Amino acid sequence: MPTEILMPALSPTMEEGTLAKWLVKEGDEVSSGDVMCEIETDKATMEFEAVDEGIIGKILVPEGSEGVQVNAPIAILLEDGESADDIGTAAPAAAAPAAAAAPAQPEAASAPVAAPAPVKADGMRIFASPLARRIAGQKGLDLSQIAGSGPHGRIVKADVEGLTQTAAPAQSAPVASTAAAAPAAAAPAGQSSDAIAKMYEGREYEEISLNGMRKTIAARLTEAKQTVPHFYLRRDIQLDALLAFRSQLNKQLEPRGIKLSVNDFIIKACAIALQQVPDANAVWAGDKVFKLKPSDVAVAVAIEGGLFTPVLQDAEMKSLSALSTEMKDLASRARDRKLAPHEYQGGSFAISNLGMFGIDNFDAVINPPHGAILAVGAGAKKPVVGSDGELAIATVMSVTLSVDHRVIDGAMGAELLNAIKANLEAPMTMLA
Repeated sequence: MPTEILMPALSPTMEEGTLAKWLVKEGDEVSSGDVMCEIETDKATMEFEAVDEGIIGKILVPEGSEGVQVNAPIAILLEDGESADDIGTAAPAAAAPAAAAAPAQPEAASAPVAAPAPVKADGMRIFASPLARRIAGQKGLDLSQIAGSGPHGRIVKADVEGLTQTAAPAQSAPVASTAAAAPAAAAPAGQSSDAIAKMYEGREYEEISLNGMRKTIAARLTEAKQTVPHFYLRRDIQLDALLAFRSQLNKQLEPRGIKLSVNDFIIKACAIALQQVPDANAVWAGDKVFKLKPSDVAVAVAIEGGLFTPVLQDAEMKSLSALSTEMKDLASRARDRKLAPHEYQGGSFAISNLGMFGIDNFDAVINPPHGAILAVGAGAKKPVVGSDGELAIATVMSVTLSVDHRVIDGAMGAELLNAIKANLEAPMTMLA
């Protein structure tokens, strides 16, 4: 029977997207894993792959369509032997946007979705793709004993192709971690745009509509400031030893085409500090705290119209040159909006560096569920009093650690910031 292909949720915050480009046309055959179209989310442009095999019977949403709700039908997939005549009157109804589309799901829902076709088994209603049903029939498998890993628990090809008739019942599908970011909360309404417009009647201005990324940033940061109990810790860090060490390393790395930045050292220092103060390597998970073992550090990257926070996983285990190369790659693809969701989700700690803009210091907003974020200012020559009591000139960088008090208490936050400072002021110890 014909099945609907639905608009997927390609990120936890996605509620709607733009169907940027179809890579198949009506009448084309597709197999599991074939790329069918490109979809623009609030974060990136991503390829949308087929789960099942079949024939594209009808395209319901033309390319370039904006505001397509998650779980709205975008195409009809036909099985072998079916034709467009089998679609009947379902297509026109399916083409209409869903009045109340389901909210965006976490990453488990990122695969293409076809409308589940029911199968009766011992009176139960079983949902399985046409291809999965066909394979199960060929192998004599009981679909009621198989837990589906597809959207809404639907049984797909991958669930049945490796099984035999004697296979034990599958365990229930993994549940998305409660630490996964929830869909963005709606931003407070405040005054309407019409009311604001009346205030500026007679004044020249340009009206700029919010794109998906800007809406998400507004909602998440409003939520963060309203619900996360921030407190702030500040330190000055002397960079002269780091700058000298960096210059020495860059001369040695020049033949390899690698040039370390101060930000690379900051990432490494924070990653090691999270290992030195392991209780601070944690995130808020609603009714509990998740304490992470690896140091997964997010770094804010400004892009046109917003920002990304790509995550460097296992940063404490990587060399400075490896971190530098990975960060450059992530930043480049972030600016092109080519990051996959797993590359900008997760982490327990973030870094926001505005030093290159000459900002002396600032307070950053925590990105939930992270426990803390480090705001980094510019390094500048300043007078300091040395350990011998003599006045000297040093390159000093001001940093502010914004901390979620639900996760990290004051003394622990101070311990974490002191560890970051110690690592940066004695950079050679980070290689030990």
